Amino acid sequence: MSSLLVLDKVVKRFGGIVATNGLSFHVDRGESLALIGPNGAGKTTIFSLIMGEHRQNSGTIKLNGEEISHLPTHKRIQKGVARTYQVPRPFSEMDVAGNIRVGMMPDNLWKMITQSADPDAELTIARSVGFRDEDLLRKPSELSMGDLRKLELARTLAAKPEIMLLDEVFAGLTVGEIEQISDLLAQKRKEGLTYIIVSHDLRALEPLVDRAVAMTFGRAIAEGSFIEVMDDEAVRSAYLGQ
Repeated sequence: MSSLLVLDKVVKRFGGIVATNGLSFHVDRGESLALIGPNGAGKTTIFSLIMGEHRQNSGTIKLNGEEISHLPTHKRIQKGVARTYQVPRPFSEMDVAGNIRVGMMPDNLWKMITQSADPDAELTIARSVGFRDEDLLRKPSELSMGDLRKLELARTLAAKPEIMLLDEVFAGLTVGEIEQISDLLAQKRKEGLTYIIVSHDLRALEPLVDRAVAMTFGRAIAEGSFIEVMDDEAVRSAYLGQ
């Protein structure tokens, strides 16, 4: 298995605050990785650094062996990185189909001219995350939080990413909605999707990941299988307060 994404000694400072402190980890192609830690550990900052929404002060980020630290966000998206957000960010004026269509937009004019459009693509993606056909005409304001999470996933999947960054996809959901999203991610995992997932719902995380990296104060304190990491003494002390 080859490493798809590699972070090496990444440091990010916001003024006098060190958000990430020499953090290193990798994600192999087809692997699912949990990034866990208490609030303020730096997990969302790492996602923002990978996407180019922030720039690190030092260290490197490589995708498919290529250094991407200098690239703007849209170039990283073109290379196959996509993310969801803790607070869903749909285009409120568009319906579900329109939001999915945005994720499918070709990244250059040549593709737009030469690439044949699939009229059923939006419906196929919508169905794959659990939407009904009639849901495609609904606006985000008509959706439950669970459906908004599904819309975030659908729009991200529409871009056909090589790796997805999933930030608190279970936040604000009912038990039933968590089960639906978990089933969806489990299926995508079987299909070979590579993703990093952040969540405080540890019970939901465990069956969805191959490995875990635990963070505190911007640095990694444990790495291994989910069970190994959760049994680590440093993790129990920093994350679970034991």
